[in-house]
Amino acid sequence: MQLDKINDLRAHTAPLAEALMAAVERVVSSGWFVLGPEVHAFEEEFAAYCGARHCVGVASGTDALELLLRALEVGPGDEVVTAPNAGMYSTTGILAVGATPVYADVDPVTLTLSPQSVEPRITPRAKVVMATHLFGRMADMAGLRALTEQHGLALVEDCAQSHGASLNGRRAGSWGEGAGFSFYPTKNLGALGDAGAVVTSDAALARRVKHLRQYGWHDKYIVSDRGGGNSRLDELQAALLRVKLGFLDRWNAQRKAIAKCYSATLEHPNIVTPPVDGDDYVAHLYVVRSRRRDALRDYLKQQGISTDVHYPLLDYQQPLLKQEYRHVHLPISEQAVGEVLTLPCYPELGLDHVRRGCDIMNRWER
Repeated sequence: MQLDKINDLRAHTAPLAEALMAAVERVVSSGWFVLGPEVHAFEEEFAAYCGARHCVGVASGTDALELLLRALEVGPGDEVVTAPNAGMYSTTGILAVGATPVYADVDPVTLTLSPQSVEPRITPRAKVVMATHLFGRMADMAGLRALTEQHGLALVEDCAQSHGASLNGRRAGSWGEGAGFSFYPTKNLGALGDAGAVVTSDAALARRVKHLRQYGWHDKYIVSDRGGGNSRLDELQAALLRVKLGFLDRWNAQRKAIAKCYSATLEHPNIVTPPVDGDDYVAHLYVVRSRRRDALRDYLKQQGISTDVHYPLLDYQQPLLKQEYRHVHLPISEQAVGEVLTLPCYPELGLDHVRRGCDIMNRWER
């Protein structure tokens, strides 16, 4: 049964095998394996896809967030306001540059960063607001953009789960000063290994990220920027991503169809389905909520349906941070973390399997 896994990368990759192997052979025969023509071409193509002027390929999505913060000159003494329910990825980037995460609550329906919650968390030390487009749904970017402009803050997007989403005609990655993308294999646009990118329309910011991804070099062996390291997108992953980018909109449409099928068919009073309409949602994950989440998960396991929890702890509840943030209380995030449950959702999942899964869930004891 296709519902026995959250994702099926074998099924996702198999139809592209010939095109992917051709891309591999092209790179191998070129003899150029790091920061070459494939990376340059992918950067141009993905920037255009996102509606931005620049894309800088890096080694991972987490590196993208860290390097973007470094390029914005965020460091010790600075605060970054962010949501606490997105799996520690934004927090990891913030801590890596020596800044302090400040957590704001999320919208009760979308579970994305709420501008109304952000505003009272802004202090004179705040420098950036970082919004995660969670589960494939964009945050309230118009509200956050207005807020950051009012307070003179930079707006950064974590787009690891939102490739191709758009709000008011603007794609994810084009709203802030810069955005970080992950191309981890399970993403809506995934490489065949780790990969990431920074997307921005700020030429100076893009230039600084390019320096930082390669030791802070201004020219070869000439270091001009502090905080540089080694975070390069390699030619092979860039070539593979170029193949897959052409299928992204089709895959997103298939994901949306699956999400709509779930929401139309699930009719259990103890299972709350998410909103699935609108171009701002590309169904990276299909996440329901239940106050009896653990009992539901056990029931589905018995029925052969795989589930996951994205994510089991808020960032400030993690062992690393819970003592330091013991006085933080965000009621919406704290309620949701005990209720969220991820169901299988990937482009190759048949709608007949989705309906069968919904029938099983609708029969769960009430």
